[in-house]
Amino acid sequence: SSLPRGWQGLIAQGCHSVVLIIDPKTAQTIQVLERHKANVVKVKWARENYHHSLGSPYSLRLASADMSGKIIVWDVGSGTARCEIQEHSKPIQDMEWLWNQDASRDLLLAVHPPNYIVLWNADTGTKLWKKSYAENILSFSFDPFNMSNLALLTSEGIVFISDFSPSKAPGSTGKKVYISSPHSSPLHNKPAPPTGAKKALNKVKVLITNEKPSCTGPCIINILFSIGLMMCCYCCFQFQCDVNLCWLVCRGPLCVCRGSVSVCPGPRRGIEVLCSVTLNDCLQLAYLPCKRNHMLLLYPREILVLDLEVSQTVGVVAIERTGVPFIQVAPCTQRDALFCLHENGCISLRICRSSSCSLPPPPPTVPADPEQSVQELVYDLRSQCDAIRVTKTVRPFSMALCPSSENAAALFISDGRVMLWELKAHPARPSQHHSSGVSPLFSPASFCGIPLALHQKRIPDLSLDSMIGNVAPLLPHWRERSAPETRLPAALSTSDPFVIRMCPPLTTKNIGHYQPLLAVGTSNGSVLVYNLTSGLLHKELSVHACEVKGIEWASLTSFLSFATSTPNNLGLVRNELQHVDLPTGRSVAFRGERGGDEPAIEMIKVSHLKQYLVVVFREKPLELWDVRTGTLLREMAKNFPTVTALEWSPSHNLKSLRKKQLAAREAMARQTVSDAEQSNVESSVISLLQEAESKSELSQNISAREHFVFTDTDGQVYHLTVEGNTVKDGARIPPDGSMGSMACIAWKGDTLVLGDVDGNLNFWDLKARLSRGIPTHRGWVKKIRFAPGKGNQKLLVMYNDGAEVWDTKEVTMVSNLRTGRNVNYKVLDIDWCTSDKVVLASDDGCVRVLEMAMKSASYRVDEQELTDPLWCPYLLLPRAALSLKAFLLHQPWGDSYTLDLSLVDYREKEEVKVQIQEQLNSLSNDIKSLLLDPEFSLLQRCLLVSRLFGDESELQFWTVAVHYLHAFSQGWQLSTPSEDSASAAQDRPVGGHLDICHDTLCESAYFQRSQLERVHLQEVKRSNYEHTKKCADQLLLLGQTDRAVQLLLETSAENPSYYCDSLKACLVTTITSSGPSQSTIKLVATNMIANGKLAEGVQLLCLIDKAADACRYLQTYGEWNRAAWLAKVRLSFPECSEVLKRWVDHLCSPQVNQKSKAMLVLLSLGCFQRVAEMLHSMRYFDRAALFIEASLKCGVMEANDNTYIL
Repeated sequence: SSLPRGWQGLIAQGCHSVVLIIDPKTAQTIQVLERHKANVVKVKWARENYHHSLGSPYSLRLASADMSGKIIVWDVGSGTARCEIQEHSKPIQDMEWLWNQDASRDLLLAVHPPNYIVLWNADTGTKLWKKSYAENILSFSFDPFNMSNLALLTSEGIVFISDFSPSKAPGSTGKKVYISSPHSSPLHNKPAPPTGAKKALNKVKVLITNEKPSCTGPCIINILFSIGLMMCCYCCFQFQCDVNLCWLVCRGPLCVCRGSVSVCPGPRRGIEVLCSVTLNDCLQLAYLPCKRNHMLLLYPREILVLDLEVSQTVGVVAIERTGVPFIQVAPCTQRDALFCLHENGCISLRICRSSSCSLPPPPPTVPADPEQSVQELVYDLRSQCDAIRVTKTVRPFSMALCPSSENAAALFISDGRVMLWELKAHPARPSQHHSSGVSPLFSPASFCGIPLALHQKRIPDLSLDSMIGNVAPLLPHWRERSAPETRLPAALSTSDPFVIRMCPPLTTKNIGHYQPLLAVGTSNGSVLVYNLTSGLLHKELSVHACEVKGIEWASLTSFLSFATSTPNNLGLVRNELQHVDLPTGRSVAFRGERGGDEPAIEMIKVSHLKQYLVVVFREKPLELWDVRTGTLLREMAKNFPTVTALEWSPSHNLKSLRKKQLAAREAMARQTVSDAEQSNVESSVISLLQEAESKSELSQNISAREHFVFTDTDGQVYHLTVEGNTVKDGARIPPDGSMGSMACIAWKGDTLVLGDVDGNLNFWDLKARLSRGIPTHRGWVKKIRFAPGKGNQKLLVMYNDGAEVWDTKEVTMVSNLRTGRNVNYKVLDIDWCTSDKVVLASDDGCVRVLEMAMKSASYRVDEQELTDPLWCPYLLLPRAALSLKAFLLHQPWGDSYTLDLSLVDYREKEEVKVQIQEQLNSLSNDIKSLLLDPEFSLLQRCLLVSRLFGDESELQFWTVAVHYLHAFSQGWQLSTPSEDSASAAQDRPVGGHLDICHDTLCESAYFQRSQLERVHLQEVKRSNYEHTKKCADQLLLLGQTDRAVQLLLETSAENPSYYCDSLKACLVTTITSSGPSQSTIKLVATNMIANGKLAEGVQLLCLIDKAADACRYLQTYGEWNRAAWLAKVRLSFPECSEVLKRWVDHLCSPQVNQKSKAMLVLLSLGCFQRVAEMLHSMRYFDRAALFIEASLKCGVMEANDNTYIL
């Protein structure tokens, strides 16, 4: 199942038919959600990309989908289902919450097999629209930069949808593309390749094509090599198959062909590789959140990075021959990095190499080669964690990356463990990164968006962007948390049989040190001991070498367990009976050398006083042992009846023995003191004797008399008495004619209950000497157990198809649970947890604690008694959560900050104040020191608190706001992008520009430089005329006319566009700025735009420096993103501002309704007054007040009447 991690930091894990919620910081399972009838296949946390208020509070919303096609939307805090969704009865392939939540935060898109996508309102369960496609849909991915773009991974290719909208279904069937080799189709008019082995390496590429490969038969790739092991000089392809993907990547001495790796064999030697892998081997498809129009495809042995503008691969991460295949990749937003999960459980971090470091600079005498300036996107391996030992039953399932910090990962393993890893950074020596051949990483000199003061505190590992910057070299490495792993308490991650046994019940004598421990015996011989109060694993003990068959507690701190090996040819087994001391973990063979080659143990039963143990064998007389001394008291004769069921009596003579012993010890005590002192010490002596009362019989070697009963194969009941090492036969009761072969017995007080293999229950009232038989018609009675507690006569009965609870006083059934009717699991074992709660072991690997009604019950997380404090403001009441946030953000009433709520005059209910203080106390010491630091500014505080709360909307807003408030307060130049400003931006200290993941929100100079690097990379990777044309068009828009002319002149004479490209090259080189020529070109451009040639007309306007007019035309025709891109790369800051302000008006229109994005654009323009007014109009009062105060402190907003009104 999937393992997502929410913005609030919690992990949701689908395990069989339940959903577990895990807090990774404290390694605690805080919630178990049970409502599905089939195995859960997908779980997705709701996004937090909206403003939180009393009307839209912080809430834990989760969607889970199962094999039967049902989707349940949960309120995790209360453990209840908000709605249930069902369209078909087949497993849900994929689902995702819509990330743009300005209009609605309840929209969920799901893939219903085989080929439907359905948009649901997850709050009401209403279907908004449904769309079908021609191929089976495997998964999908939203474009993080444009909500209208959606990519579907199908069984035959990829379908790109460009008109996705929450209001209506996509009108078109999308653009279907395939992935193939550039040589596979004769339609590709590829430019003549440069000569030389050096450039041949760059000519083997992967591209996206609209034509399905038409080759038939097996695909043979013939490779000829000429430079030995160092370089492939020539690649010849012969295609004879119908496959969706055939390609070859040559990387130095390795040739990677769709999952297989072969070393170049030597000079002029050929190699044939059978390529039978199709697109079905694609494990994952995802848009890159750090770069617009980039996508990655994950295969078992490689990762492809595609540039969708030119439909071309621009980066390949390939695994060497000895490498471990991938199973999952998580692309990052804050930096261009990939977290990769391998089949051996290793998590590796690969960071994209800077273009300036991709190749060493050429010698001054060698002319620059544009094709060699940027080879491809190279992702260097910078860190990896330890692998796990993979076996048949132990393997990694999936990985979850924390979306808010992106430096912590959770690894889920098939044996039930969740391993928590954190990425740490440490300074590297100068020689370390130079010798490795990869570019150095640098640590940032800013924290939370503001350059660090001299002695300001910081947390270097707060998030990925606070770890990787550009000041000092770093070496990141994985560190396992102090709580390295947690085993899921309600799931043993196995469907193999297992047994459970609850420890002795709570009494007035053990209330001071009692722990509700449940022992679970597994099929691999281990015994897991869980604390049912916290739900955490208390101990894991490797006791046996084979499957555990039964467990009996000998005291509150020790238990007996037995296991049997596989029978040999004679039907004999090796029996293991171990006595385990829980505090020390010491395990002792209870029967000593016995146990080899004998009949299997059927059951073990410990007496009520924990004095004696009966061991029952399948075809051998039972044995009676002394639990205290571990000695065999008696082995029954060979003619002893075969035991089918056995139970100890709760009656004994311990009380009379203790009274006699107490009287004797009191007499001895009185003889040692005088009559005068007798009255003073009498009370203390008696209390001392009472304290040691429970151990007095052990010290005096006095054994109480106990009884047990058993039945034979004929149904006859035997009664035996045990005292010391003597066993006396008692009464024998003939079999009841209405009962079949007895299977189990339970005895409490004066009530004895017997169950048979036919489903009959016989209730005996020993005091009244009456019996009553009840047929249940449910088949074999497997087990029966009385509930603990004096006078509690409830009985738990287990059948093959479920369980029942009976009241033996009234002889009536209280509740029942039946497999297939109200549950979909089979009960394997039963016991009582407390006097009114039962614990069930089921075949789906879960242990369930249920009320006596045996109905699935949910509980509120905030009412649970957790062992460790939990930081999760989402569990608070809405008013309390928002008050906590305000308390952390702003404390204007004092000169210094405090985290003690009692020092503040805060009028609120005491229970709410207690909840807030508990959350404050659960913060880490590093966070507390930051919040109390007087140098920690308001802007940094806003950014830190938004990350602590996992508030996606706040984090995006304050990241941009902090940067531009600081930038404008420092007077940084934000003018026309040029070479000077680009170099200035490059030399600007860290914090001088936003990362490229913010796209058009970045400064113009930095944005233009990044776009130039991108088009140079596209130019290197071009493989046909269409790619060359797109590169030339981009270069013209970027103002790189010289290089654009070179590409236009490369068009071959056979190409139909040869004449037009030649004329365009002449036009570009001879363009003048005279009035008549500009008027003519502008008129032609206007006519072309009016006649549908928008792109060509925009190019002409850019040639005559009319980029502002070009942006206006683009906006008129609805190309808003393209207009913003052009304004960023070509216009001065004032002109760019005008274009972007029109874009803001468009984003704020009711038809678009993307006001959150509009505010970010206004922040990048420095329109802080308008941002404050928009925040106020949207009723974001808390954010508006903080923003205005921060703007006033930075000096970018004047304290005038308008500000005062706001």
